[in-house]
Amino acid sequence: MNTRLTGIALSALMAGAAAAGPAAAQDVEIGAVMPLTGDLADFGETSSKGVELAIKEINAAGGVLGEDLGLSIADTRTSPQAGVDAAKKLVNVENVAGLVGALSSGVTIPIAKSVSSQEGVPQISNASTSPVITNLEDNGYLFRTIPSDQLQGVVLGDIVYDEGVRSVAAVYVNNDYGEGLAEVFKSQFEKRGGKVTTMLPYEKGKASYRGELSNAASGDPDALLLVGYPENGITILRQALEEAYFDQFIMTDGMKTPKVVEAIGGQYLANTIGSTPTAFDTDGAEAFTKAYQDEYGSLPPKPFIDTAYDGTYLLALAMQAAGSTDGEKVRDALHDVSNPPGVKVGPGEWAKALEALKNGEEVNYEGAAGPHDFDENGDVPGIIEHWTFTEDGGVKTIRKVTGGGA
Repeated sequence: MNTRLTGIALSALMAGAAAAGPAAAQDVEIGAVMPLTGDLADFGETSSKGVELAIKEINAAGGVLGEDLGLSIADTRTSPQAGVDAAKKLVNVENVAGLVGALSSGVTIPIAKSVSSQEGVPQISNASTSPVITNLEDNGYLFRTIPSDQLQGVVLGDIVYDEGVRSVAAVYVNNDYGEGLAEVFKSQFEKRGGKVTTMLPYEKGKASYRGELSNAASGDPDALLLVGYPENGITILRQALEEAYFDQFIMTDGMKTPKVVEAIGGQYLANTIGSTPTAFDTDGAEAFTKAYQDEYGSLPPKPFIDTAYDGTYLLALAMQAAGSTDGEKVRDALHDVSNPPGVKVGPGEWAKALEALKNGEEVNYEGAAGPHDFDENGDVPGIIEHWTFTEDGGVKTIRKVTGGGA
């Protein structure tokens, strides 16, 4: 596979691709806007593997439009401006025909507004869950392979109330993701009869959050809801424990990584109530897991890897179905290849998809994370995992929930 790295330092993930030297020019190329540094770097590296795995499979089974599918990856640094700059370079210099990413909603939205919708380049985020995205003015070019936090927030509100928690202080990263998810949680939790005692946004990059935590602890709520990312979230958790402000924590997808429990200690986090969008239990999920393990080893207990893989497959399928890399045609074809009717194709079935399209049949991709039936807003259905950390430093699934709203 030809991988072009744009304006970033190579991570260990990309060492093998770098050894092969710069990529040759590709007739068909996509870009990935990933946080290989910054707050979400822990997820950016693994999401990039999901993209790479899909491309390796596609190229091994015939490529796209008769050509190998090329890949350029650019680092968003989990920064809105850096993300926009990275996307502009991918689109205007590398001439990519589609984008996978970004992860943070606070980065994805500016890219959609300033780049993909303006340049006519389809963009599929594998991790951006802000409810704002649903009605964003994006000319139909922004899609996502992960459900809106309109679902996650409702399900989490139900889970927390059902676990016996009656009062919560919410601390959230000050961006579209943090605010959107915290607001939906608050609405559902209070609908159930709970009370959110405070809603406090926090700024990234601070050495101390003791002031915010002191305010959050006022009124002695039962638990702290932390909607954030590992880099600053670990600091918040550590200081909450050091000052004995909280010993019960609620976390969301941005904090679901072994990095958190390794930094804090499982003995302090074993009662965590966590939520994240997750994969449906399907044959596609099993096939993806096996393929990932064969290529990279054990699949990490982190979100967004399978959805990055699916976003890549969907872009490639849309190009093949459209017979073109023209942005408008690919945008429209994304709805066709993601929805029934059509021959069902899943992870590792690129050759089957090519054969069906060659025969004039429609295809319906059901992916590693499940079905991605894009609606008119580019949104998909979903399922939410209730998870927790374990005393021995692991991450454990409690159950999967298909909906909320009691």
